[in-house]
Amino acid sequence: MALEMREICERCEVSLRAADPAFICSYECTFCPDCTAAMAATCPNCGGELLVRPRRVTA
Repeated sequence: MALEMREICERCEVSLRAADPAFICSYECTFCPDCTAAMAATCPNCGGELLVRPRRVTA
């Protein structure tokens, strides 16, 4: 099963392309780096740890 690459931050709604830095929890909630820092790298939805999302680079 492929990782869902959500295209917006769930907190501030900034656009996140597949190659942009972003953070996700185990449920794939997605946040920009600024929001992740403001939330102390903790997902507000599940309380899980936010980790760096892998990047996809398109050819």
